Amino acid sequence: MAVAAVAALVLLGAASYVIFRNVKPLLAGSGCEVRAHGQVYKLNAGQAGIAATIAGVASHESLPNRAVTIAYAAALQESKLQDLRYGDRDSVGVFQQRPSAGWGPARDLMDPVYASTKFFEALVDVHGYLKLPVYKAAQAVQRSADGTAYVQYTPTAAGLSRGFSGNVPRSVWCWYTGEPKHQIRLAAASRQLTHAFGPLSMATAADPVLRITADRPGQPWAVAAWAVSHASRYGFAEVRVGHYRWRMAKGESGWTHSPVKVPPNTVEVG
Repeated sequence: MAVAAVAALVLLGAASYVIFRNVKPLLAGSGCEVRAHGQVYKLNAGQAGIAATIAGVASHESLPNRAVTIAYAAALQESKLQDLRYGDRDSVGVFQQRPSAGWGPARDLMDPVYASTKFFEALVDVHGYLKLPVYKAAQAVQRSADGTAYVQYTPTAAGLSRGFSGNVPRSVWCWYTGEPKHQIRLAAASRQLTHAFGPLSMATAADPVLRITADRPGQPWAVAAWAVSHASRYGFAEVRVGHYRWRMAKGESGWTHSPVKVPPNTVEVG
């Protein structure tokens, strides 16, 4: 019976995946895509920003890609990758963590960096979590009433983690309606980047351009995914990595070839 139940959830997961990937962005004309291994996943910018932040925290903690997959499976089930101010009883945030269960103050849990850090702290304490099925590892952290519910999001979580962790270059991009909402805010962006990813070497040029050195495997593209999914918030018109660039004015075109190469392990935003 247990095998049949999980199989049914896998089939439900396939249907849920189709529904999830075709969800319209919350803001008409704006949205994000992740393309990895032949699959396309559609998110709104808020969801993409949270996914990029979770991947950033995992990078800071030097956690493997599978840890990000487990976190995404939990977050998709609990909140659809949204930073919710409400939930069952006193649950809040992207993982619907409960202050009364010892996860921390509600105000802190509304910070995706804090919530992700607490999730990963609990995950690494699960014995052999990397060898467990994704849904069992997620349930060991979340202790949900129905831990098998995470099964349905495992394929989507795995695809998203390949993109946001930087394992598949040029796989995450966003498009926005109109011009950036704000003037470029490099100082604020720097603070939030280091809040998520930990210490990064950054320098500001007069352009103004923020140059970020990210030398861990996959980290440049993980930082780039964070930048394009936060571009409207911080006023980025362009993000460049290697021979490629993303431009807000043509965001729907994704990453295109750039005439100027950025130095290795460097991300430029401006």
